[in-house]
Amino acid sequence: VQLQASGGGLVQAGGSLRLSCAASKRTFGSYTMGWFRQAPGKEREFVAAIRWGGGYTYYADSVKGRFAISGDNARSAVYLQMNSLKPEDTAVYYCAGGSPILSSTKDWRHYNFWGQGTQVTVSS
Repeated sequence: VQLQASGGGLVQAGGSLRLSCAASKRTFGSYTMGWFRQAPGKEREFVAAIRWGGGYTYYADSVKGRFAISGDNARSAVYLQMNSLKPEDTAVYYCAGGSPILSSTKDWRHYNFWGQGTQVTVSS
């Protein structure tokens, strides 16, 4: 499965962006889809994930209440709506898919396929 992430850009603090992740084929019913980010000099960190079996969503504490993950199975797409952006949200954002067990949903090492990343820069 190939993933293509898009929607990044430069935005002022307090602004919004919507990231999109398109898959090469309709397999979302079988996988957990997640968004991760990596800032310069920092480790890759979990942002949000959605498990298709029940449509359950998970968020990092740092983005809870500001970001929302959603998906469109018919379009094989996953979205990340980011509101009230902060300078500390600046990073390269990656979409990923895999079959992590529930307890590993937030661990990037349990995702098998990745998009190329899209840069999000939030200015103060």
